[in-house]
Amino acid sequence: MIKILANDGIDPAGKALLEAAGFEIDTVNIPQDELPARLNEYDAITVRSATKVRKALIDACPNIKLIGRGGVGVDNIDVDYAKEKGVAVFNTPASSSLSVAELVFAHLFTGIRFLQDSNRKMPVEGNTKFNDLKKAYAKGVELRGKTIGILGFGRIGREVAKVAIGLGMDVLAYDLFDFNPEVEITLGGGLQVKTSVKVATKEEIIKTADFITLHTPFIDKPIIAEAEFAEMKKGVAIVNCSRGGLIDELALIEALNSGKVSFAGLDVYDNEPTPRQEILVHPKISLTPHIGAATNEAQERIGVELANLIIGYFNK
Repeated sequence: MIKILANDGIDPAGKALLEAAGFEIDTVNIPQDELPARLNEYDAITVRSATKVRKALIDACPNIKLIGRGGVGVDNIDVDYAKEKGVAVFNTPASSSLSVAELVFAHLFTGIRFLQDSNRKMPVEGNTKFNDLKKAYAKGVELRGKTIGILGFGRIGREVAKVAIGLGMDVLAYDLFDFNPEVEITLGGGLQVKTSVKVATKEEIIKTADFITLHTPFIDKPIIAEAEFAEMKKGVAIVNCSRGGLIDELALIEALNSGKVSFAGLDVYDNEPTPRQEILVHPKISLTPHIGAATNEAQERIGVELANLIIGYFNK
């Protein structure tokens, strides 16, 4: 019997599919430092973002035939090395796209109406400084009619564009690779509408967008740093629900303090799971703890997609 370790968990729907196909699924979490000694008990491992499957672990566990990543990014897996060793690697890039896109807009709506700060202050000052707080939060803006720049136009970037268009925003999209600018939006009642975004350069987005959101793979250095902040419009806002390290966090704090950036929304950080304190306490930053794909609907889709990929591989 094929034994699978779902080390970061798997949705019950995916687990049920695997068990129905005759696989044994273990959902206990084995700590990272214990995996080299124990992973060889299994034929496959599935992970999310917490567990790392690096070269040393792959070498220590020759029995592993498959690594499954529940989600989009595979930064926590040495993919090329695994494939060199004959280990299959699968991820689920489509399943969580909408959930991440909706979180982008949760941060945007939070920032334009100062919710990240008002939710901190209302519980402690709302009954004594109500009018002061009312005045402090009275200069919100609307998203409709504003320009959002999307750096990275893969599956998640496309979902962000669809939501933005539905809100009446102008969309600028950039990617390293050529892409089809046409998007199909599903409205209420199942109505389908096709439209197109404007293809732009990174530089155009940096200089002209009112809001900038990042959806690119991990790279060795930030794509938004001091030089990029200097080129942005005063009052720009920036959201990162992609990967930590894409924004120079110290440069971001400086830009927030100077007023160049009006607010930021962050779901990912340089030093997870211990983000720097200056980020955590900043009144102009909306914060979430890396939960982009953490909706019930996305986790079910991820579990089912991953289960079908695993079943297809071992039953081929």
